[in-house]
Amino acid sequence: MKMYFSRNPNPRLAVTVGRYLKAEVAFEFAAPRAQGQGDRYLSLNPNLLLPILELPGKALWEADAIACWFSRHTGSDFWRTGDDEPDMIRWISWGKENFVRACDMVHWERGTKQRYRIGPCDQAMVEEGLKQFHAAARILEAELSGRAWLVGNSVSFADFRMGTFLPFNDAARLPIDDYPSLRRWYGQLEGIEAWRRPFDGLDAPELPPLPK
Repeated sequence: MKMYFSRNPNPRLAVTVGRYLKAEVAFEFAAPRAQGQGDRYLSLNPNLLLPILELPGKALWEADAIACWFSRHTGSDFWRTGDDEPDMIRWISWGKENFVRACDMVHWERGTKQRYRIGPCDQAMVEEGLKQFHAAARILEAELSGRAWLVGNSVSFADFRMGTFLPFNDAARLPIDDYPSLRRWYGQLEGIEAWRRPFDGLDAPELPPLPK
């Protein structure tokens, strides 16, 4: 079993889950959209996007699906089942359409576009992303003011998914410190070694630096 990854947000998330759950998987850095690489990965993921989990006779792509697979195959409740599963799926769904999406909008302009010289930062898109960030952060702040984690009494994939872009906040500069409960919650994620340092010991070239 092998997972192809990069240091970008969604592949990072999948690596973090695999290492947190101590899944028996080999990790291989990949760049499916690099010149001359597409044919190698097209049969594994027609989108030519990472992460990709290569299994005997098939491949699984999309970080959420891979996280579910890791949790099931390590016997963990990290991907909740039973009565907690609908609540977890609610936060994954809401997060991707609201908080995670807002973080992505700002990070794309301030981070990704600058790292890869895609174009100038669109300040109007940054402002729209920040507007959506604050709207979603207020909801999370109210929810997290009375609980440690999003689902139940321990960390779950809902927390990992919600925090997808926060390890890149050196670039995005999202004002999470304006929300004490949100900041406390994210501090708990940063206290998890696999979250904080998912690429330790892996052959994983650094992202291009941000321009000064």
